[in-house]
Amino acid sequence: MRIDFLGLQTFLSIAERGSFQRAAAHLNLSQTALSHRMRKFEADLGVKLLTRTTRQVTLSPAGLELLPKARRILDEIETSFESLRQSGSHRQERIAIGCLPTIAHHYLPRLLQQFSARYPDMTVKIHDNSATEIADLVQSGAAEFGITIVSANRVDLDIRPLLKEPFVLVCPATHAFARQKAVNWSELGGTPLVRISPQAGNRALIDDALGSRRDALLWRYEVQHVATAVSMVIAGLGLTVVPRLAIDVAGTPGVAAIPLHNPGVARTLGIVQKRGTALSAPAEFLAGLISTRLRSEK
Repeated sequence: MRIDFLGLQTFLSIAERGSFQRAAAHLNLSQTALSHRMRKFEADLGVKLLTRTTRQVTLSPAGLELLPKARRILDEIETSFESLRQSGSHRQERIAIGCLPTIAHHYLPRLLQQFSARYPDMTVKIHDNSATEIADLVQSGAAEFGITIVSANRVDLDIRPLLKEPFVLVCPATHAFARQKAVNWSELGGTPLVRISPQAGNRALIDDALGSRRDALLWRYEVQHVATAVSMVIAGLGLTVVPRLAIDVAGTPGVAAIPLHNPGVARTLGIVQKRGTALSAPAEFLAGLISTRLRSEK
């Protein structure tokens, strides 16, 4: 089957901007031309991807399923084209890595300062994506390695475990829980909680550890990112559960991070790379910096 990359690009632009008008401006097309591309793309696939009203554009179930795949496909194509552009005797050196957003936010900036001192002309592309997306990027070669949640079911990847990171309860510093050394999950009954979307990779770890007990908790809100959940805690909307390294208590005034027990829930972080491949010297150096830093958190 011939792949309609223009149609894929059109769908992704509309989905990400929520508007035919904004997507057309981004792609430098007329709305008529954009609509024609979209209709042709849907006709070729035989499914409806978008639902358009006078006020908004929403994704159909098929569109929701296609969206992360479309992002990954076009990202891999962009990476491949960029690599070709930079080939030649005077090309600028470049590496690409995957990294969980929380680790990228809290640790990468300082580590990249050290990396740049060693490789001042090296450009670094960081895919701060979910655990599943990082594994796929590494397997496809779009990223040399990834810092992510270790998954035993990825036999196509070589794994270097670095750190077992517990989940903690984040609450306002004035909350009664903030005065406790630890909190049992059973104490959270009836307390409004903010949960992270399953796409982040952490949700499954919590659900598996709690089993049927998760249904007794009051999950009032669901968000995509840890930063959003913490901001909702600060606003007094509820409490949240996040990995310990995801919350910088010293840099986030007004909140406390309390260990959770019965059960204790943790995730294993590690570096993954495609099985049977060797990292380039710059990538190996950066992976070493990250490994040393995360191991120091034990």
